[in-house]
Amino acid sequence: MGSISQAITEMGVDLYNELNKNAANKNIFISPMSISTGLVMVLLGARGNTATQMQMVLHLNRAARSANLETGFVSESGTTEAEPEYPNEGQYHQLSHFPKPSLSQCDLVGGIHTEFQTLLSQLKNLNKSYVLSLANSLFAQKGYNFHQQYLECTKELYGAMLQTVDFENATEAARQKINSWVESKTQGKIRELFVSGVIDPTAVLVLVNAIYFKATWEYKFEEKYTMPKDFRINQNESKSVQMMYQKDRFKIAHIQEMNAQILMIPYAGKSLSMIILLPDDITGLEQIERAMTYEKLIRWTSLESMRDREVEVYLPRFKLEDTFELNLPLQEMGMIDVFEESKADLSGMAPSRKLFLSKVVHKTYVEVNEEGTLAAAATGSVVVNRSHLSGGLFMADHPFLFFIQHNPTNTILFLGKLCSP
Repeated sequence: MGSISQAITEMGVDLYNELNKNAANKNIFISPMSISTGLVMVLLGARGNTATQMQMVLHLNRAARSANLETGFVSESGTTEAEPEYPNEGQYHQLSHFPKPSLSQCDLVGGIHTEFQTLLSQLKNLNKSYVLSLANSLFAQKGYNFHQQYLECTKELYGAMLQTVDFENATEAARQKINSWVESKTQGKIRELFVSGVIDPTAVLVLVNAIYFKATWEYKFEEKYTMPKDFRINQNESKSVQMMYQKDRFKIAHIQEMNAQILMIPYAGKSLSMIILLPDDITGLEQIERAMTYEKLIRWTSLESMRDREVEVYLPRFKLEDTFELNLPLQEMGMIDVFEESKADLSGMAPSRKLFLSKVVHKTYVEVNEEGTLAAAATGSVVVNRSHLSGGLFMADHPFLFFIQHNPTNTILFLGKLCSP
């Protein structure tokens, strides 16, 4: 499990850095967990150089070093099965008349996919204090035949169904269908995932990922203590925000080399936490971003580094919504072939050599208030000084980084930067 959680975090840090190139003073909020899970479903059907590039970007190359990626999905007779024609375009493909594959048949890429399945299972079985829904789907142009084994395995491992739509002749209907699916999976929080014009008639395969999270704090902020306070956006600019306050025992540390505090605020049940990295100085965020790696994040938040003590916490109420087209950032990170019709090898997914990934769009929503957090979303040696803790005061009144983490596995579900509430 550790290797998958590490891979998700490393990919998340890489993607954050890529998005941050054009967002130096802007808010960012992404779900590395959701994006990784969605892309790994495509990896299940990728072969050759396409698969190699995807593994590298997803940081799964170590876990899959021994995998034979040229192995296709084959039937019992030894031939590759293609999906039979379905009369009802747009319906889920039901495959109950095929024998259920074993996980070993499905798990062609090392132990990656069964590890993902185990992690997803853990996240789905959190206690009743949380609502965490993860949903992934592939929408494909009708008329493409898909290997039965691929469809069975995405269902078996990821609970995902492939849906067919008619991008070519009914683009708007396809867009609305995808948007409705996402809206239903995020309790209505993410509505127009694809605005008009984003999907065009040339699309053949669209990956959609959605994650919805709602949780209350283990120790709630009392609304009567919330009051207006200035949030310093930079040295010359500030804005009034609703600043929440509470005094309680929290895990906290001061990272000496980064000149930053790190605070862990648990959600009810303590399986999940929000971790906030707050620079001492208003201009210190860039230094943390440059230094941020998986190893450092784990070290900074380790039990050895954090100290349980009484802290006065000031945290702004905030709500963030964002949409990211990830094709270009993923290409910049090295995932190139899967987006090009002439190069993409998704032969483990379908016999057609014309299949390629058209769009990866990620839309996110997070709301932090006195009750807790509502979030939705379609990685060296560090010296930690435990004694320098600014007298138990944590004043988040200037830009900071924040994570929502599944504590038992150290998996980062969400990663964000708040520059302006």
